[in-house]
Amino acid sequence: MSLAVVRDLRAGLRLETAAEVAAFEQDLLAEFVLARSSAGVADATIRQDVATVCQLREWLGRPLWELRPADVDRYFGGHLREAAPATRHHKANAVAIYFEFLEVRYKPAIHAATGWVVQCPLDEINRPRGARGTRIRIPPSSQEISRLFGGWQRELTSTRKYAPSARNYTACRLSSLIGPRVSELSLLRMGDLRWDLGRFGKVVLHGKGSLGRGKKDRLVPLINGARELLEWWVTGPRWAFDDRINDPLAPVFPSERRNNDATSSPVETDALRYGLAVAVGKHLPDHAGRLTPHVLRHFAASDLYRNGMDVVAIQEMLGHRWLNTTMIYVHVDRTHVEDAWARAGHRAAQRLGGR
Repeated sequence: MSLAVVRDLRAGLRLETAAEVAAFEQDLLAEFVLARSSAGVADATIRQDVATVCQLREWLGRPLWELRPADVDRYFGGHLREAAPATRHHKANAVAIYFEFLEVRYKPAIHAATGWVVQCPLDEINRPRGARGTRIRIPPSSQEISRLFGGWQRELTSTRKYAPSARNYTACRLSSLIGPRVSELSLLRMGDLRWDLGRFGKVVLHGKGSLGRGKKDRLVPLINGARELLEWWVTGPRWAFDDRINDPLAPVFPSERRNNDATSSPVETDALRYGLAVAVGKHLPDHAGRLTPHVLRHFAASDLYRNGMDVVAIQEMLGHRWLNTTMIYVHVDRTHVEDAWARAGHRAAQRLGGR
């Protein structure tokens, strides 16, 4: 990360125009980056914190030193209401750190320049808490996943609702193979299946984007058996819902519900979650209540890593913005600690043998 040259922020400065306010804000942000870098904070963390500050400034529509507790209530309680608890917690921390910087370094200068007294708007009442029950997600082993989907597949031949069961099986199995999010599975359209691209064909996944910026699309290759699975689905069980497999706008995974024109709606994410929960209860009861579509995504990352795929390629497949997020997904199968221990033991044995 390159560091900007920051001009002196003098306490005697008085801001008169919008351009002067904007320049002053930019100087404060650049000084914040420099201070955090001086503290040894990783560049990736600084970028995330700055992005959070800029997003909040854009939402507020006025300088952040004017932010008040009521504004924060609306931001976290309304604008970010649907965000994951951990996301809201991390963003709150970034805001708190930025306001601590403003208060410690430039409270008198900001008051002299603007007439506003800087005060952190986060308090014990409105500060988002970290996710409860946070724990390391350890996905099932390869043998357990095989047992789950093997039993689920055999059950399809005798189930009362074949088409919905086959849909849930296919979607969840796909998540265990190449790691799409459950929301991405729901958004898939037939036109997103690009059989002609690359060596294996590819699928367009409509992933999470920054808040207010819409979905972020990515191309994921149909590796690890994903192509064979999807070909079986679209040429077989998918027909039980409707005959729109050549319609690029038709959902890959339809719902039993029908639109006004008798076409199938996309499956809801809750239906996929419920289908997986039922299957886990039957075929992998030790993981009942713990094996979710998101854990299948962790399994896919770990399985790909275990089979030799590098972490950067897995990051691209999963649609992670930051590599350290991907490292959380594959850490179960990383052996660098064990390898270091083995090397240290080998060196110790050599030293002892040389005496």
